[in-house]
Amino acid sequence: MTTSETITYHERQEPGFLERILLDRRYSALNALLFFCAAISVALAIFHLFAAVFGTPEGRSFRSVHLTVMLVLAVLMNPLCRVTMRDPILVPGDPKNGVRALGFGIDLFLVASVIIVQVWTIWDVGAFQMRMGEKTPGDLLMGAILIFMVFEGTRRAVGWAMVFITGFFMLHALFADHFFGFFYGPPVSWSKFIDVLFMSSDGIFGIPLHVCATYIVLFIIFGAVLIRSGAGRFFIDLAVSLTGHKTGGPAKAAAVASGFMGTVSGSAVANVVTTGSFTIPLMKKVGYRAKFAAAVEACASSGGQITPPIMGAAAFIMAEFLAVPYTTIIIAAIIPALLYFATIYFMVHLEAEKRGIASIPKNMLPQTREVLRRGWHLLIALAILIAFLLYGFTPMKSAFYGLAAIVGLSFVNPATRMSPVDLFAALEAGVRASIPVSIACACAGIIIGSVFVSGLGLKFTQSAIELADGNLLILLGLTGVASIILGMGITTTAVYITVAALIVPALIKMGVEPIAAHMFAFYYGVVSSITPPVALAAFAGAAIAKTPPMATAVEATRVGVAKYIAPLIFVYNPSLLFVGPLWLTAVSAVLALIGLWVLTMALEGWFEGAVDPLRRIGLLAAATLLLYPPVPPFLGVAGWWATLAGAALAALCVGPRIAARRLAGRAVR
Repeated sequence: MTTSETITYHERQEPGFLERILLDRRYSALNALLFFCAAISVALAIFHLFAAVFGTPEGRSFRSVHLTVMLVLAVLMNPLCRVTMRDPILVPGDPKNGVRALGFGIDLFLVASVIIVQVWTIWDVGAFQMRMGEKTPGDLLMGAILIFMVFEGTRRAVGWAMVFITGFFMLHALFADHFFGFFYGPPVSWSKFIDVLFMSSDGIFGIPLHVCATYIVLFIIFGAVLIRSGAGRFFIDLAVSLTGHKTGGPAKAAAVASGFMGTVSGSAVANVVTTGSFTIPLMKKVGYRAKFAAAVEACASSGGQITPPIMGAAAFIMAEFLAVPYTTIIIAAIIPALLYFATIYFMVHLEAEKRGIASIPKNMLPQTREVLRRGWHLLIALAILIAFLLYGFTPMKSAFYGLAAIVGLSFVNPATRMSPVDLFAALEAGVRASIPVSIACACAGIIIGSVFVSGLGLKFTQSAIELADGNLLILLGLTGVASIILGMGITTTAVYITVAALIVPALIKMGVEPIAAHMFAFYYGVVSSITPPVALAAFAGAAIAKTPPMATAVEATRVGVAKYIAPLIFVYNPSLLFVGPLWLTAVSAVLALIGLWVLTMALEGWFEGAVDPLRRIGLLAAATLLLYPPVPPFLGVAGWWATLAGAALAALCVGPRIAARRLAGRAVR
């Protein structure tokens, strides 16, 4: 890299169906199908925007319309007998044409089935709801079809793992008398099962789908529009300009940029693929180990789901479960998110010092003033969204006004100006990105309904408490392991909902603050993306860095250690979630930050030079004492004394090196 070069980032956006059709300009059956998917995607987005401004229609009908369109898109966009939807249905001379045609026919039959269920439900929605408890044979049939379609949509859009997990809970509810031990119980009749899952609002159309249809989809659309306006390029350029000249600048820029991008994209893997294609090669070029570069990008990208104001979909569902405003969740998430990214920042800094990685000269970096001049209006759009949320507007209205602000402010700069095609393409992309989340929420509704109707939730809560034998740390360990295992196969939202239904009540029963218990489940649902053996974000980074996937995942676990530790800290010290007096929140945040800084020294084995094993053990002990809450008793000693002991031990380990550095500096002068 020469001094004449300037680091730049070029955002690559895959064209949507609408743009492909406009570019192709030919009529074909495949183009007609793509146009149909693009049209109903845009129509659904406009429907949600209309509902955000003028209020939602009758609740059951609104959710039913949302789910119907999502199921239709899930079937058509994940076709049978073809790899992708863009593959031709018939290829001249191909012997597999018959198989493709059969698959396409089955897809159309499934789409028709979904539409029939929708018509049956909303033809006279009042009469339909009045029949609960006195169902007709048609209701039983339609309920069975919808449950099957949710499973099939989940298989196509989410994966087999969630199908198997949901199927287990469903079969348990229907055939509990055939299970043994803890799972044995009275079975639920098919009629009652349909009552709960299809006719009522406690199953498929329960809280997860309600939150997805009202809040989540709008925020995903908001993120799609923001990215379409050029936010990806702006966030990375801004991060590079601010941190590139510091020690380990490229990796610090990756952490900052990926945090920015992750909070609007909502997908750790997608974030790695987009920002990582730029940041990972840059980190490798300046001297970082390839494995470390991929791990940093994976950890930073997965952190977007825990970063306010636009967090993962589970955060909206958490607000509904806790019956609190979404702003309460945003505020509670601020300090843990800062601690997480600060730890990545510390890791990057120490790794750079250890490897002797120099900073990038400022003349090779984008100028901050120039970057802000090009994209300051994108930050205003985010500020408008946050302001509306804090002022008390509903998440629906806040997302709508934030989206309107992006479109309006995009005209400030010709480079970000959005044409009608850009806007429609962004709406289409937002709805398409919402498909896995919506289908997963509907499938999670089956889990919740099955657990509710079978009584398994209460039994599970009591059994978890008995297994932990009253020990909160053991129960937290069981909850964390369960969340990570579930996260290997299903989405973060589904993990959180499942754990919230089964284990979180046990945590609350043992005295954990409700918001801390729910946030704990949320964090450990997110952490699966960097935890072996199935660490999708780390694997995506490994593909770009050309490193062994499993070794990269292990490295990501080390770099992202704060995501494992922070939940334990705020369970024992909920002041980090702004529970209790502000002075205690401030003190706890500072102590946690210092504790994590000490922990990174121990993990990296470096501070002003290599740290010997004995001193590393001392740093680990000091970090443990500093991270423990200062108020409750600790091993029979008051919490404040434990904090002071941790500070003294840390000073004993690093103090001599700080003093030596200062003396050396004076000698040079």
